[in-house]
Amino acid sequence: MATVAFIGLGIMGYPMAGHLKTRGGHDVTVYNRTPAKAEKWAEEFGGKHAPTPAEAATDKDFIFSCVGNDDDLRSVTIGENGAFSTMKKGAIFIDNTTASAEVARELAAEAEKRGFHFLDAPVSGGQAGAENGVLTVMVGGDEKVFERANPVIEAYARAVGLMGPVGAGQLTKMVNQICIAGLVQGLSEGIHFGKKAGLDIEKVIGVISKGAAGSWQMENRYKTMNAGKYDFGFAVDWMRKDLGICLEEADRNGASLPVTALVDQFYKDVQKLGGNRWDTSSLLARLEK
Repeated sequence: MATVAFIGLGIMGYPMAGHLKTRGGHDVTVYNRTPAKAEKWAEEFGGKHAPTPAEAATDKDFIFSCVGNDDDLRSVTIGENGAFSTMKKGAIFIDNTTASAEVARELAAEAEKRGFHFLDAPVSGGQAGAENGVLTVMVGGDEKVFERANPVIEAYARAVGLMGPVGAGQLTKMVNQICIAGLVQGLSEGIHFGKKAGLDIEKVIGVISKGAAGSWQMENRYKTMNAGKYDFGFAVDWMRKDLGICLEEADRNGASLPVTALVDQFYKDVQKLGGNRWDTSSLLARLEK
């Protein structure tokens, strides 16, 4: 059993912190910007809650975070009453936020100055993956630090991999999001075309999903897409945030991402339709408007 803090109890963080307590058996203290949610979590899982990230992180072996973006991450780490102000020497900060590689490197350097460690560890698998404890975790950081943290991370994960030095976890998540963007657009166009052609989409997917066109998106999203329902996963607003990070990094490293840039604009169109909180499969709604 380890002493653990978890900062950020959104749709991902809430169940992830729960798995650290129930499956991992760790002593978990949580912090959330909305105190009522932290209180609810503590009551549900039998853990503790703290009024600030600093208090949550005090004397803990491992501190996790899962917040919105780079600015939120800086706020809960190096901001006023941030976790970095109270972390003990040798502790490990594990960030599950999908953020930039740049902020990961910045915070890792700051952690090193203060005598503790930082791992960037974004996740994939969505709300269902978090709730079921089967997330894929892409980690950047020192190998020895990773080896210490891995058994704790496994409480909410199906697969955990060290991708390279600090920042490599975030870069791997960018690859993940780039691939998803193209897949969902292709699936949307396929379903749209099939409908226009008068085909039975159930039959079509039943056949092509067993061949080279098959994907997780096809298996898990085609039914709800075909029904015009888009409340089953990662929100468009968050996907646009992630794709923005990908495109900014591409500007820095010289990568060409024409399809990603195009799909990002298609998601902008979905936002204009009022689909900010629809899931990412709502690209089909844009074609059928």
